[in-house]
Amino acid sequence: MTFSVVARDPATGDLGVAVQSKFLAVGPVVVHARAGVGAVATQAWANVSYGPRGLDLLAAGADARQAVDVLTGADDGRDQRQLGIVDAAGAAAAFTGAACPDWAGHVAGEGFACQGNILVSGATVEAMAGAMRDAARPFPERLVAALAAGQAAGGDARGQQSAALLVVRPGGGYGGLSDRLLDLRVDDHATPIDELRRLLDLHELYFGGTPEDELLDLDGALAAEVAAHLRAVAGARLDGADGAALWSALESWAGIENLEERLTRPGRLDPVVLGVLRRKAGEAGA
Repeated sequence: MTFSVVARDPATGDLGVAVQSKFLAVGPVVVHARAGVGAVATQAWANVSYGPRGLDLLAAGADARQAVDVLTGADDGRDQRQLGIVDAAGAAAAFTGAACPDWAGHVAGEGFACQGNILVSGATVEAMAGAMRDAARPFPERLVAALAAGQAAGGDARGQQSAALLVVRPGGGYGGLSDRLLDLRVDDHATPIDELRRLLDLHELYFGGTPEDELLDLDGALAAEVAAHLRAVAGARLDGADGAALWSALESWAGIENLEERLTRPGRLDPVVLGVLRRKAGEAGA
């Protein structure tokens, strides 16, 4: 009742899963991943234990094909299951049980596997695979693009309802304290893939990073501009303040706006933060 993709990004080693279904809150059922280990999508009449058990098998040294074979081989209900796995080396494997509702099938390629059931046709997984082979997009965008391509090719025969995106990286989570680089869920929406893309754009705004050589020196005219904007949007008292006081006021405002992850080093300003500050100041009439 679902179509999904599991994949590894060869450029970063990131691992991810993306899914769409005519099913309420599909994410917690289908998507499973662990940084440095692998990613699993379990669907159709989903055996949700495939997720943690599959990751444990990979962590213990199994490759994707071996993990698929062990999980399905021990499951009397395997004919109604569908499964995709990618391991940390980029090997991918999938399984579609003989009793999965038509259309059901999968395509496994280099570093990814696309699978779906109750689809309009096999064109959905073929279109997803084509999107995954286009390496021009950043990895999370490519996963969402694969969902969009699958939907455009027919998608779930019953329609749309929910979608999810999970990408893991060692230390990739908030504050570097988890591996969840991205964990976005659209639980009930008329166009969940479009909404997932909107959430991905917001995640990039709040938690993305700008290369060090593109950061701006917070001094001179720029420091004066930032101080004026902070007075307008936050009531900061910065007349005659030094750089440390300006940075402290900027950190306070950025924390309110959920932009604190983009303030990486005192005295160096992310242009994205500056853009948001200018916009907020404009809305305040400054």
